[in-house]
Amino acid sequence: MRVKTGVVRRRRHKKILKLARGFFSGRRKHFRKAKEQLERSMYYAFRDRKQKKRNFRSLWITRINAACKMNDINYSRFMHALKIANIELDRKVLADMAMNDPALFASIVAKAKAAIK
Repeated sequence: MRVKTGVVRRRRHKKILKLARGFFSGRRKHFRKAKEQLERSMYYAFRDRKQKKRNFRSLWITRINAACKMNDINYSRFMHALKIANIELDRKVLADMAMNDPALFASIVAKAKAAIK
């Protein structure tokens, strides 16, 4: 029995080409090139969703470290002091405080320093 794939193939191709909109040149027009580029793009998207989290954490640590240096303590001692003082603020919140409310951050640093001594 002969199976014709006209409709099925067209639907499959249209699905891929629809996802490939915005790609450059033949990568949006030709099925094979679009499919290859789409596979690569999906790989990058998956990978970079993970890396985005790492990058933000790194940014927060950099901001906290800069604010800590202004308050005469280094980052690792500050984080250790927070754990001893039972101050449970995550790095995202601490970085936001360090940027937008330095006075509040300084008071937290003072509490953390008091817990060490």
